[in-house]
Amino acid sequence: MENTPGFSSLLHHIAQHITLTDQDKELFIAMLRTKKVKRKQLIEQPGFISNHRTYVVTGAFRAYIVSPDGQEHTLSLAIDNGMIGDPGSFLLQEPATLFVEALEASTIIQWSYESEQILLEKIPQFSVAMMRRAQLIALTIQRRVIAQLSLTAEERYDEFAQKHPLLLQRIPLYIIASYLGMTREFLSKIRKQKITPKK
Repeated sequence: MENTPGFSSLLHHIAQHITLTDQDKELFIAMLRTKKVKRKQLIEQPGFISNHRTYVVTGAFRAYIVSPDGQEHTLSLAIDNGMIGDPGSFLLQEPATLFVEALEASTIIQWSYESEQILLEKIPQFSVAMMRRAQLIALTIQRRVIAQLSLTAEERYDEFAQKHPLLLQRIPLYIIASYLGMTREFLSKIRKQKITPKK
């Protein structure tokens, strides 16, 4: 089972934070379900409780909200070997506030809220892995807020391009603009200025 496509990469992802015994791995793998997702398919949406953790084996996703004026605001992005979801809905088991959409035809691995409770009970270290993931999410959010308040739009784009070159290749421009807090037209202008040689 560990050789099932994606399972080994997920185990490696978890093993970056904790050490799993062979018995732990068997229990964890027994909880996992692989799923194919079509492009533009929603795997989470407001009004429905998020009941799964989602690991992206291959593909690309975004999590976003829609403001009252109809504008979409992208909060997080994930491609191969990343995780995506509405953590608040999952942890509190209350209706989601985020849309989570596949940007490409994707393969994901999921485990349920109920399965996670069993894993937390049977594998005490599992809580450490989830806590460290939560810490990374909190750090990412903090850095984004600071960037929005202290950097220019061009500086935010430069930082994103430097840190996430693969996302820049895989994610549509209008979604990157939404993630960086600017219009698509303004982001296109920034990119054009960087490509066009200065006279």
